[in-house]
Amino acid sequence: MPRGNRTVTEFILLGFTTDPVMQLVLFVAFLIMYVLTVAGNTTLIVLICNDARLHTPMYFFTGNLSFLDLWLSCVYIPKILAICISDDKSISFAGCLAQFFFSAGLDYTECYLLAAMAYDRYVAISKPLLYSQAMSIKLGAFLAAASYLGGFNNSAVLTKKTFSFDFCNDNVIDDFFCDLLPLVKLACGRTEGYQTLMYFLLSSNVITPIALILASYLFIIATILRIRSTQGRLKAFSTCSSHLVSVTLYYGSILYIYSRPQTSYFLDTDKIVSTFYTVVFPMLNPLIYSLRNKDVKGALNKLFK
Repeated sequence: MPRGNRTVTEFILLGFTTDPVMQLVLFVAFLIMYVLTVAGNTTLIVLICNDARLHTPMYFFTGNLSFLDLWLSCVYIPKILAICISDDKSISFAGCLAQFFFSAGLDYTECYLLAAMAYDRYVAISKPLLYSQAMSIKLGAFLAAASYLGGFNNSAVLTKKTFSFDFCNDNVIDDFFCDLLPLVKLACGRTEGYQTLMYFLLSSNVITPIALILASYLFIIATILRIRSTQGRLKAFSTCSSHLVSVTLYYGSILYIYSRPQTSYFLDTDKIVSTFYTVVFPMLNPLIYSLRNKDVKGALNKLFK
């Protein structure tokens, strides 16, 4: 990739701050979040695999979500920790490409998986007696596999297009990872077609799953309203409350970053929001799906005993 008369072989990640004290504080904070993320998601995966009571489509999807969050944290946090304590802020061109590909693929896969989980909750609430037939293990496996395939296929298209640009403006990325928008700012040449591709991928990977989730919850709400007893309504709603919280936090942060015009980007604010869906959200997911879940608590008690 030429840059003037030179070739860009690496990028420089500026991170969050140049203050040594703040860098140390951030290192400790991210290290704690990394340990909690790995421990929480690994524990949830082990519980789902080991306890027969959790061998249902709902927990199959939850396990896959934990696997994605575990993988996602490994894509981001080790490099964040490195640039917090090291004077070397560089990342190789190949390393940047790999981080971009896996982060986009995992994010897109999670978007599809959350939509599949919404459909699963709709079937569980609207057709409880036919749930095991309507949402079989084979269908759950198909939806999960389709999520991975769609996510990484779209990531491959976006990565190929992004890294085909000539990065002739600079090689300094004002962010803590190789993200889409900072890379586009470094690109020279015509990027109008790229904007069209970016909005198409935003529509297919984010807007479409959101529409499916909203449709599922409209049917869920209609079903809950037909339940006569208040206790029955609360019980039905509790089965999808964790997923609803997860969807709101995840999609809210992604839409804030990627659905605005480029002229309205604020790097400092966007870094904070990006941190939420790349680092904080994977740490919170095990808590969201286990705090009020009796099955998971029972499996955890059984594991420790």
